[in-house]
Amino acid sequence: MNDKNKVDHAVGKPDKEYTIVVNTREKVVTERELTYGQVVALAFNPVPTGPYIIITVTYRRGQGNKPEGSLVEGETVKIKEGMIFNVTATDKS
Repeated sequence: MNDKNKVDHAVGKPDKEYTIVVNTREKVVTERELTYGQVVALAFNPVPTGPYIIITVTYRRGQGNKPEGSLVEGETVKIKEGMIFNVTATDKS
């Protein structure tokens, strides 16, 4: 590691930023991998709750051998610049 990296870490600068799109809005994240919950939180503020709420997360323009797919609670996905997420909340009542 060179001295510049040490200085950047010391002042709290992120290693890399990724611009992703969540529900048509650009978001900047520094994590290399996001959880289902993190993606949902990027989509909704506040996150909808209730016994009949189902939240669906799909993505495209992802990494390598899984460029598109869906996420469920407990799963993670590796982030790629320009990745697109669609997050929908449905009331199943």
